[in-house]
Amino acid sequence: MASHSPNITDSVQFPAQKDLSKTFYGVGIVGLIASAVGYFLDDYQFFFSYLTSFTYFTSFALAALILVMVHHITKSSWGTVIRRIPESLFSRLWLWALFFIPVILGMSNLFTWTNTEYVMNDPILAGKTAYLNEPFFIIRQIIYFAIWGFLGYKLHKTSVEMDRTKNWGLTALLRKFSAPGILLFALTVAFASFDWLMSLDAHWFSTMFGVYFFAMSFQALFPFILLMVFWMHKNGILKDVIGKAHIYDLGAWFFGFTVFYAYIAFSQFLLIYYANIPEETLWFYHRLEGSWEFITFALLFGRFVIPFILLLNRESKHNHLLLKITAIMVIVMHFIEIHWIVMPTLHHHGMAISWLDITTLVGLGGIFMGMFFQTLKSYNLVPVNDPYLQDSLHKEYHH
Repeated sequence: MASHSPNITDSVQFPAQKDLSKTFYGVGIVGLIASAVGYFLDDYQFFFSYLTSFTYFTSFALAALILVMVHHITKSSWGTVIRRIPESLFSRLWLWALFFIPVILGMSNLFTWTNTEYVMNDPILAGKTAYLNEPFFIIRQIIYFAIWGFLGYKLHKTSVEMDRTKNWGLTALLRKFSAPGILLFALTVAFASFDWLMSLDAHWFSTMFGVYFFAMSFQALFPFILLMVFWMHKNGILKDVIGKAHIYDLGAWFFGFTVFYAYIAFSQFLLIYYANIPEETLWFYHRLEGSWEFITFALLFGRFVIPFILLLNRESKHNHLLLKITAIMVIVMHFIEIHWIVMPTLHHHGMAISWLDITTLVGLGGIFMGMFFQTLKSYNLVPVNDPYLQDSLHKEYHH
């Protein structure tokens, strides 16, 4: 494994003493055991909490996948030095798929459309049985994870292979995977969001929900990468390689997708509001009653208004403390928003925090972050033989 490339002064090996994967795995196993106990105490709450946490972590891996595919297809150089962070998020999606099994086992608890008798007496649900039925649902999940797992594995494997072989021809192979990959990604992520989240209330539908889920996930990815970069710098990792210009760019992407997320989320709300069709408006109505109303407004301010104001100024994207605060806020709000999408199906009249929300978050989060750090430490932290690396290293910092 190569250790240095010309013009790289930092070590590109992950320092062994900073490896957090075992710690995360340990925490994750404890969280999952506690969650398993919760299943026997309250199975409905367990499955809803589990689905929320699973969707939350999967969304980061999926957003990372599209970011890297866009990076390859556009031949961009700016993100080459930070590429191993998103690559480590998605490289083991094929393995992460195993954690979807509890959702399949809990289908009858989560989805009303699995109840045949209920569906037959409901003309709206009866009309959707061609799509919303258990065998087809399971087949779709296998297809989604097969596509994501294959793309994630191949993109990461080819990228690290270039470190070893110095074969620049592999960049063409990365583009060949990415071009159809982007199309397949768009379709599978949209339908996965329909299956996991929208079909919880099978009467409701929004043709914008797929792009809303994508916008939500993509906005949350940049704070994750920023916090990871700040953690690395604090621990003396890649301090010279990932410079101020790269951090500024991540801040700019973060700001841009904060605006994009708000545009999509508000457009979805506005279309449903002025069409005023009962099946559509009820979904928002439930989220504007009881204590859910406070969460709705908290999302408006915590996910858009405050990050927008904080990141609007050009100088703020150079202010690392401000970027950290905004990043943490959006990552927390991302979880709250998925909770806000899932939980009113179970708790109609107001927000109810269960200890299972915490244990599933800790359990799945520990395993997810353990896999992330295990992948990150196993390879060079920078694609040392990538043809675009030198351009990325010499990116200028503009005040």
